Amino acid sequence: MLTCSVNYSLGLRHNLLTIPPPARGAYYIMRVLSVLYLTRPSLSTSMSTTFVERNEQYAASFDKGSLPMPPSKHLLVVTCMDARINPAASLGIELGESHIVRNAGGRVKDAIRSIVVSQRLLGTREIAVFHHTDCGMTTFETPQLREIVKKDDASPAVAELVDDFDFLEFSNLELSVREDVEYLKKNPLLLKETKISGWIYHTETGKISRVV
Repeated sequence: MLTCSVNYSLGLRHNLLTIPPPARGAYYIMRVLSVLYLTRPSLSTSMSTTFVERNEQYAASFDKGSLPMPPSKHLLVVTCMDARINPAASLGIELGESHIVRNAGGRVKDAIRSIVVSQRLLGTREIAVFHHTDCGMTTFETPQLREIVKKDDASPAVAELVDDFDFLEFSNLELSVREDVEYLKKNPLLLKETKISGWIYHTETGKISRVV
C-alpha cells in the first residue's frame, strides 16, 4: 500500500511511509505529474515581457563593467538549477569571483564541458559540488521520464533521442555527492592540482553541510 502526505501550499513534499516495489514506478510518475500540474505556466503571460523593465532597474546602478573575465577566486561551483537556490548569495560569492554551472541535480557529468573550459582557459583551480535536499531528481527514474516525454510526442525521432538519455537521477543524496566528487577526481580532463569538495545545501534552512 502506498502511503504519503502531500502539502501543496509549500510545494510538493512527501513523507513516504511504505512503497512496495510494484508501486514505486507509479509513485514516481504521480509525483512528477503533480509537480507539472501545480507549476504549469499561464499561456496568457510571459516573464519575458518584464525583462526590459527589470533590466533597466538593474543597469541603472551597475558598476561592475570593468571586471576581468577569469573568476578572481579561481573557483567553479556546480549546483542544481532549482529555482529556490541562489548559489552566489548563499555562499557569499560576489560578482566576478566564481563560475557557477547549473543543471538538473547539479550533476558533474552534465557539467564537464564547462569545467574544462573554465580550467583550461579561465584559470579555475577549485571545484565545489553542491546537491540539495528536496531535489526533484529524487522523484523519478529515467525510464519513467522517458515514457512521459514519449507520451507527449509519440514521433519516432523523439523516441530515439530520449531513449539515449540518462537523466542522472539519484535516490541517495549524500551518495550522489560522493559519486560526483569521485567522478571528478578520476576524470583525466581535470587538472591534477584541482581542489574538489562536495556539499549539501538544505533548502529548508538555507544552510550547507560538507560531505567530502
